[in-house]
Amino acid sequence: MKDWKNVLVSPDTSIRETIRIIDEGALKIALVVDAEKKLLGTVSDGDIRRGILKGFSLEDPVDALMNRYPIVVSQNSGREEMLALMRTKQVYQIPVVSSTGMLVGLELIDALLAPPQRENWVLLMAGGLGTRLHPLTADIPKPLLKIGDKPILESIIGNFISYGFSRFFISVNYKSELIEDHFGDGSQWGIQIEYIREDKKLGTAGALSLLPERPTMPLLVMNGDVLTKVNFEQLIEFHLEHRAEATMCVREYDFQVPYGVVKFDQHRISSIEEKPIQRFFVNAGIYVLEPSVLGEIPHDTYFDMPTLFERLVEARRETAVFPVREYWLDIGRIDDLERAQGDFGSHHK
Repeated sequence: MKDWKNVLVSPDTSIRETIRIIDEGALKIALVVDAEKKLLGTVSDGDIRRGILKGFSLEDPVDALMNRYPIVVSQNSGREEMLALMRTKQVYQIPVVSSTGMLVGLELIDALLAPPQRENWVLLMAGGLGTRLHPLTADIPKPLLKIGDKPILESIIGNFISYGFSRFFISVNYKSELIEDHFGDGSQWGIQIEYIREDKKLGTAGALSLLPERPTMPLLVMNGDVLTKVNFEQLIEFHLEHRAEATMCVREYDFQVPYGVVKFDQHRISSIEEKPIQRFFVNAGIYVLEPSVLGEIPHDTYFDMPTLFERLVEARRETAVFPVREYWLDIGRIDDLERAQGDFGSHHK
């Protein structure tokens, strides 16, 4: 496997030695760092060839011709953001740096375009009635309402596919035959789709009890009416890093009190805050669950995901929250659908 650590060089490394490192590293780049691994610059084959034309000797130190202002990304950058930057700047590798400029990785366009296949299963909850979207959902289930030229659920699945997921379960109830007719077994997208058919309402977690077998890896569960660009790779890494049995994605929600809030001590006013903004973290409808927690879910019984988390918290089992900073929209009402249509051009191309 190509390892970016094999292409690190110091500023005083000779150009000749840097050429050898670039050739053997097979990453078409060398990364110039100081003793603390702070990124000082980059060197490509083109940089070396231009340096030779300018009269540099192969024995000169590489800092004489390195690019001192390389394009970099932060370690919190998402996959789509990095790909967009690579395409705009026409580069094929981008160093990843920390907030203090320390080199922490190297992203390659080939790896981003062809993410590794993931063995984790994905369960999408698509059985709701979509009552708040009537009359649009009178003849079609909410997951098949279109955003742009694709149904909501197809956009969701496509996002998962871009991160390498290939085995999906879709929980269906209302007008399930339309969903099954559209997606089939998933082969047209190169994935596997199976259906969990709810004969009655099972809540946001109850369908998990109907999985045909117990997964062996963390399972991703997501509501089928949420459009998001959350980085699922970072979500799984966060879940594993915190050794959580269950991770809930949360979204920051602001609420402005429409009145002046009066604070007082006994009968005396201590302060008046005009229309303050309250900030909360709310459930974003995306979860990662270890197989071990599925035993907490009663079989074929109505059971909500918040209830599952409450049980885990009461039992002092390890849970975590993952803040979603990427685009996120819960399509619950007609105005949400209209907003999603407006957002589509900038977020879902």
